[in-house]
Amino acid sequence: MRKLLITGGSGYLGSELVRQALTAGTWDVAATYTSNPREIAGVRFLPLDLRDAEAAAALVRALAPDVVIHTAYVQREPDLRAITAEGAGHVARAARDTGARLIHLSSDALFDGERSDSYTEDDPPSPITAYGEAKATAERLVASFYPAALIIRTSLIYGGSEPSQHEQTVFRAVEGTVDITFFTDERRNPIQVGDLVGALLELAPTDTQGILNIAGADVLSRYEFATLIAAHAGLPTAALRSGFSATSGMRRPRHVALDSSHAQALLHTRLRGAREVLSHTMKALDS
Repeated sequence: MRKLLITGGSGYLGSELVRQALTAGTWDVAATYTSNPREIAGVRFLPLDLRDAEAAAALVRALAPDVVIHTAYVQREPDLRAITAEGAGHVARAARDTGARLIHLSSDALFDGERSDSYTEDDPPSPITAYGEAKATAERLVASFYPAALIIRTSLIYGGSEPSQHEQTVFRAVEGTVDITFFTDERRNPIQVGDLVGALLELAPTDTQGILNIAGADVLSRYEFATLIAAHAGLPTAALRSGFSATSGMRRPRHVALDSSHAQALLHTRLRGAREVLSHTMKALDS
């Protein structure tokens, strides 16, 4: 079997990657964690501090994976640049030096969202947040250190065997344990985690490189997405508050739609829209 290393394997996306790679039965899977290892039979979970370039190099060298899928990141300070940006560079150099294929997970958050049409793979980053800048820097480092790497830009991830951060926020808002406004003028392409993982594992043994957008088919506002999540869970959507991003007091990316047509043409995995995924699941539960 081919060896697969998943960084951030204890995280939301990483753990789903681990599970589906094991189910496929064609991968010998290892995964890294920062402080909270998972216990998944058949997987080696190994600690890795992404701030440490030598540690990253030593781990990849010791495991000698055929493929590395880099999902690990943090979204906030104090280690935003050190882990999300520079850590990606450390993994890229380690993969390059051992000859492993590298798939790096990036984000639509690296765009300013000030255009009305969709972003393609040819559009350069235009970050307006610290997180967006860190992800843009990560892309530059990965492309510089390892030009043969595949960089995946994706969007809001949801679904799977455990609720995502986005779903948990909706649940708490309905319960009244968090005070939040879901914006009607921020639009993204939410993607079901199983669809994203299926695409990543399908691309892993290929030689596809460069930048590739992989996101869901529907462009939804934060509020539309929240109402779909609540309805899917059988919760009252009337409890969700809508509003405009200007009320947040921060400059935020607004219309960040990703054009995933190139990826869909390459893939057998279908990149479904959130409307289809969530409404179909509700019908299945009701039947």
